Amino acid sequence: MAKLVFGMNQSLDGYVDHEKFAPDPALFRHWIEHVRGLTGSVYGRRMYEVMRYWDEDRPEWTPELREFATAWRSQPKWVVSRTLESVGPNATLVSGDLGTAIRDLKTRLAGEITVSGPDLAQSLTDLGLVDEYRLYFHPVVLGHGKPFFAGPRPRLRLVASDLIGEDVIRLTYVPA
Repeated sequence: MAKLVFGMNQSLDGYVDHEKFAPDPALFRHWIEHVRGLTGSVYGRRMYEVMRYWDEDRPEWTPELREFATAWRSQPKWVVSRTLESVGPNATLVSGDLGTAIRDLKTRLAGEITVSGPDLAQSLTDLGLVDEYRLYFHPVVLGHGKPFFAGPRPRLRLVASDLIGEDVIRLTYVPA
């Protein structure tokens, strides 16, 4: 049975904004290895559209960026949307009952499936389907933006903490 994990980079005050802070080389290496090891990813429409950046090589990319893109392209993706009519390579559109679709993935597959996007994660949390939360705290205070938790915070229990690179702390929680 697959484990559903929601994890994102965020500011100390709990906001996710990939344009306000970027991973250092150690954290980027962590994300490459993380994506490489995934069974797949479930995306909300907005986050999927952001991640489509990795679909095509760009001449200015470093070898590390190309490595991430290769890992991202190779994994299966499920895109939850009521408005999209099609999705890109190696992606499947999920437009029906969200709970049924994700329960089916968790039952059929083994390994780790990541959830990308706070709104989608909140919907899956409400359905009791998220098995683990990974909060990657950067030493930045934004004061506004999209919060990591898009709704009421679930009761959680801390199971691990790690320093990644020089200044990012990852806290890992499971539902209490």
